[in-house]
Amino acid sequence: MTPHTALLVSLLLPIAFGPIIALCGSRPNLRDSLTIIAGLLTFGTVCTLVPTVQTGGVAELNVLEFVPGLSLSFHVEPLGMIFALVASGLWIVTSLYGFGYMRGHHEVDQTRFFFFFAVAITAALGVAYARNLLTLFVFYEVLTLSTYPLVTHARTADALRGGRIYLGILISTSVAFLLLAVIWTYVATGTLDFTPGGILAGNVEGNSLYILLALFAFGTGKAALMPFHRWLPAAMVAPTPVSALLHAVAVVKAGVFTILKVIVYIFGIDLLADTGASVWLMYVAGGTVVISSLIAMTKDNLKARLAYSTVSQLSYIVLGAALATEWGIIGGGMHIVMHAFGKITLFFCAGAINVALHKTEISDMVGIGKQMPFTMIAFFIGALSVIGVPPLGGSWSKWYLALGAVESGHLIFVAVLMISSLLNIMYLIPIPIRAFFPGVLRAPASAGAAATDHGHVQADHGEGIHEAPVLMVGPLMFTALGCIVLFFYAEPVFRLLAPIVGK
Repeated sequence: MTPHTALLVSLLLPIAFGPIIALCGSRPNLRDSLTIIAGLLTFGTVCTLVPTVQTGGVAELNVLEFVPGLSLSFHVEPLGMIFALVASGLWIVTSLYGFGYMRGHHEVDQTRFFFFFAVAITAALGVAYARNLLTLFVFYEVLTLSTYPLVTHARTADALRGGRIYLGILISTSVAFLLLAVIWTYVATGTLDFTPGGILAGNVEGNSLYILLALFAFGTGKAALMPFHRWLPAAMVAPTPVSALLHAVAVVKAGVFTILKVIVYIFGIDLLADTGASVWLMYVAGGTVVISSLIAMTKDNLKARLAYSTVSQLSYIVLGAALATEWGIIGGGMHIVMHAFGKITLFFCAGAINVALHKTEISDMVGIGKQMPFTMIAFFIGALSVIGVPPLGGSWSKWYLALGAVESGHLIFVAVLMISSLLNIMYLIPIPIRAFFPGVLRAPASAGAAATDHGHVQADHGEGIHEAPVLMVGPLMFTALGCIVLFFYAEPVFRLLAPIVGK
């Protein structure tokens, strides 16, 4: 298969299987089997593009040219390759988990769920392969629209309200800011093509450069920069597989990927470093990192705490881009991968606890480690990776981000990264400690715990192991193992990203 064909096939496979999956609604086993086949074929096809990217080859696809400089077209470059591998690879794992979750939780409209999941993966790959801003914008919007039915899957009042916030913020920011930035870029340069070194130097200067960067940064609402972050916690009304899709597989990664790609291929890191036009964005990202971590500490609902953790972790990537240094870009690109595995593990664990024990509040999870040892061990591993502790993958991306901060001369952001890691410890590690050692931490008595005469909490954990279905436990153990493997095999990710900055 030629690179050109592989690019086309990988784009078409998920959307082609979507209607077939929808037609198999009356035969759930066949539907689920086809979903996995689609995922395996898509990921396998994406993988065939890796050698082409590694050797500096070209895989391009021109679909439609509207006028000179405006076309719907695709190509594969290192940053897009990383995002495509993450999206297509974790689609398989999330689908397996989704089978166990949807059946174990007795969810309705499961066929509709997996259909829109497939559409969302096509949209994510369209974003990853976008050759220009117009193509990226089109698939960015398709991703928003295709995930709305997933967010509102339960169709309860809370789900519909969360969906309105989700759709309202993402559509309004992209139309009001991102679209304006795209139009401005075309008017100023006559092209929207992603070009190594950027296209704005000599075309946009002074305050206009600051304003244009702000339009791109805040117009990319999926990156969840404060104050346009509220959609992400609101979307936690969705089923846990959707939360995994939002936080690790496609949606938020499409946001931070967009910012990284715009800074590298539209602005150019040399232009931003020379003008200092991105310094303000460093502080916005740094502020989002710390403030959202502090908010996460106040949340007793596990998914809400993880949602604000995601807001914080996404801004690591935005910070890496805003530093406009080689190490910052490498660190931001690596964090797309490392955070994906760490955070999807945590959300998988949250869903497993909900299905097996019907617990959603952290204060109710005292002593559950005896009932769900595999789940809580995986949670501990995922948490350590998000914190950035060796030997977990997250330690590498944070290391390179810190190097980027040193390289830029803004040492305050090294401190931000260190403070954030300490806050990560404070809101993540007490959860597995409470699960395995209920006497170590005090917690309010609740449905899952009973207070002793001395005010301590004694877990009401029942007898024996009570894990979630194997289709849920298997994927979360796999992604937890991935967090470890990525520490020892981080070099392939680094080597894939290195050409972006000429390393």
